[in-house]
Amino acid sequence: MQIETQTYNQSQSPADAAICQLLAELIDANLPKAENKIWHAHPVWFLDGNPVVGYSKLKDSVRLLFWSGQSFDEPGLSPEGKFKAAEKRYTSVEQVKAAEIKRWLKKAAAIQWDYKNIVKNKGRLDRIK
Repeated sequence: MQIETQTYNQSQSPADAAICQLLAELIDANLPKAENKIWHAHPVWFLDGNPVVGYSKLKDSVRLLFWSGQSFDEPGLSPEGKFKAAEKRYTSVEQVKAAEIKRWLKKAAAIQWDYKNIVKNKGRLDRIK
C-alpha cells in the first residue's frame, strides 16, 4: 500500500479510517499485481493502467467502487454513474465482508472495461477482459 493511501486512510475519522484500512488491505492482498495510487484525491488500484477498484469517503459512508462492477452480476453491488461502475457503501467496519470483497476483486481482475482509453475512444467503453 502506498504511503499516500495510508495518509488518506489516517485522515478519516476513526470509524471511517478502520473501514478504509480494511478495504486497502483486502485489495492489496487480492490484487497483488495492481498499482495503487491517489487518483482524483482517492485511493485507486490499476491493472495495466486501467482503474479497477477504489474507495472514497462520502458524507455519510465510505464508498467502494468497481469501475467494471455492473458486469460482475453480483448481489450487493449497486450501479453507479452512466458507464459500467458499481458500488457498495459502508458505515461501519463490521459491514465489510472479506469473502464478498475477495469474490468481487477476483471478478475485477477478470472483467474489465477500457476506462484507460475512454477519452481517446470518445466516451466509448470496450471490454478488454
